[in-house]
Amino acid sequence: MKKKVWIILCLLGLLLQSQFAAGRQQYLPNWESIDSRPTPQWFTDAKFGVFICWGLYSVPAWTPKGKYAEWYQYWLREKSFEGKVYDFHVSTYGKDFKFKDFAPMFNAELWEPDEWAELIKKAGAKYIVFTTKHHSGYTMWPSKEAEQTYGKNYNPMKVGPRRDIVGEITAAMRKKNIKVGLYYSLYEWYHPLWQSDKKRFVAEHLFPQFKDLVTRYHPDIIWSDGEWEMGWERWRSPELLAWLFNNAPNEKDLVINDRWGKGIRHKHGGFYTTEYGSGMNDDSHPWEENRGMGFSYGYNRAENLQDYRSAQELILMLIDVVSRGGNLCLDIGPSADGRIPVIMQERLLQIGAWLRTNGEAIYGTRMWKVPCQWSAGSIPRMERKEYMSRFNILEQTIAPPEGQAFKEVLFTFKNRNLYAITPKWPGRKLTLKDVSPNNDTEVIFLETGEKLPWEQDGGNLVITTPEFDTNRMKSQHAYVFRIHDIELENK
Repeated sequence: MKKKVWIILCLLGLLLQSQFAAGRQQYLPNWESIDSRPTPQWFTDAKFGVFICWGLYSVPAWTPKGKYAEWYQYWLREKSFEGKVYDFHVSTYGKDFKFKDFAPMFNAELWEPDEWAELIKKAGAKYIVFTTKHHSGYTMWPSKEAEQTYGKNYNPMKVGPRRDIVGEITAAMRKKNIKVGLYYSLYEWYHPLWQSDKKRFVAEHLFPQFKDLVTRYHPDIIWSDGEWEMGWERWRSPELLAWLFNNAPNEKDLVINDRWGKGIRHKHGGFYTTEYGSGMNDDSHPWEENRGMGFSYGYNRAENLQDYRSAQELILMLIDVVSRGGNLCLDIGPSADGRIPVIMQERLLQIGAWLRTNGEAIYGTRMWKVPCQWSAGSIPRMERKEYMSRFNILEQTIAPPEGQAFKEVLFTFKNRNLYAITPKWPGRKLTLKDVSPNNDTEVIFLETGEKLPWEQDGGNLVITTPEFDTNRMKSQHAYVFRIHDIELENK
């Protein structure tokens, strides 16, 4: 009798699954089909996210400045940088201490996921991207595939905190209505199958592990990485993504990045990525610039105060990225005990304070006909690369070299409102070039809500601004003027 009931329940489940699938678009395992899927609007509206890089590498938390601490295992094994990581490791932990031996030391004893979520909320971020598995293969959830390869002591449910880290952080963020992105490395440096039989690695390890992650946690973003070792054909990426979009319970909200095979960034994916870059030129395709506050994504104890970006730099960077139609995903690297370093907390709260006053000019906006207004001078050449392109936001806005033009105004647009954002207080007159008002145009200084007088001077809009008063104007680093009901031909 029990067997019959079990069979009936299984058949009923299959029937419901087929009816569910029949009611949604089905994607084929090819790029044409995958690329036909539009990027959900929530992502292009969000504008600001926080990347959280946390794992076993957070225990040693060390690498030479200017390097990624989350690559500790690789630097150690390969004796990179003239053996500096190896020498540090041997002198600190001993020659026979292996990377996997950090697992019992990753205790997360002070970790409070609800406190993290509250901080992210106060920062004004609309989504996170959390490292579920970096290139070492250590998973932050109870992965059967990881246990089969590395043993039962290689995830935090079995050793260390004995908690489902991914499950808890997902639940905490969703309580605060923060979208959850999951970072997942396709390759693993020292996985036996990766080193001996990459085809089997993909079929027997990557595919089932990826599907388990999605099925358990229903991510809003899949942030793939580690794709550069093989072409998309060998990763079987279209097949994996077709499964994802055809089976994910929250498919309508799901967003993917562009890291699915060697040499195809900025060719496929719901959004394109730049890493320590300057982003893209425009909003022709959704994109995201991601970077750390210092340099390393994982916590690096070698970094000092001077290695961190100031709040001013980070806020101006956010504005600049958004003015060109992109998102900024800013990384924090918690310590092994689960604390977010105080300087990172401070930076997030400083960004959040600015957004509480001026977020109207950021969230849900789109690129204006031009992203910025340049001053007189020589406009610098903008380097646009996927990785490590020069991006000195202070030189571009408030501290240009002699003779170089700077961005005196940055623009965003939403609901018939043009937002003019000035990195410096403009004085008593703000001239916006090639902006055509009409009889119903209103200009509001966003922070105080006061209506400002304006006049048209040829093709320019000239705004009379109030006297700068530190008692009334608390926004630091940038000031927002909302121009309502301008001529639509400008957009």
